[in-house]
Amino acid sequence: MPHRYFTRELANGQAALTGSDAHHLANVMRGRVGDEVVLCGPDGLEYTGTVTAILPGRVEFAVSEGAPSKAEPNVEVTLFVGYPKQGKLEEIIRHSVELGVSCIVPFFSRYCVAAPKKEDAKNERYNRIAAEAAKQAGRAILPRVDLPLEHFAALCGALKDYDKVLFFYEGGGAPLRELLHPGCAGRIALVTGSEGGFSPEEAAALQAAGALTVGLGPRILRCETAPLAALTAAMLLTGNLE
Repeated sequence: MPHRYFTRELANGQAALTGSDAHHLANVMRGRVGDEVVLCGPDGLEYTGTVTAILPGRVEFAVSEGAPSKAEPNVEVTLFVGYPKQGKLEEIIRHSVELGVSCIVPFFSRYCVAAPKKEDAKNERYNRIAAEAAKQAGRAILPRVDLPLEHFAALCGALKDYDKVLFFYEGGGAPLRELLHPGCAGRIALVTGSEGGFSPEEAAALQAAGALTVGLGPRILRCETAPLAALTAAMLLTGNLE
């Protein structure tokens, strides 16, 4: 299977890789003129790129006509996840990208165990993890990991642009199968909590912001399990795991 790379330098039948990706192809993979790779551009399409030149810090390509990726879901899902402690967020990012998430937005809430610390530096690492997971999973877009929302009001305000907002609450709610089906929405937001869950006031604020309260069955799921279970269920019910 050809190696996969993401580039923003792609136009008029030509493309290029620079930086670490160019180094990987030229030096680690020992690429040669004439080799083929899969290139994914900012338009979300896949291209076959044929190496035409290998230069210091740069690899150039001739590219085929772009085609839609079969790996991309037909629904855009953003995962709003309560900021967990230790390295659990990395696990959530890696697996949710494999499952088809478009964007991951951590947030801090009343019962979060973790506290904001060096978030700019951590965000760079989180986006590198997302990029590597996207390559491994054959994605055609680079899912984005946003800087965390430090105030709960910011979370509520961020939900207004979605067709459906599903709030996964430990107190239970409507069955997910009653709210999701193929073609039900173009943009979906999923909201899951941290280790400590949500306070009653936070739950009320989310509902006032238009979130629909749903459950994930009678068992209490860990904070790193709930978002992946919610995303898997959403992808299944919208027809994106077939």
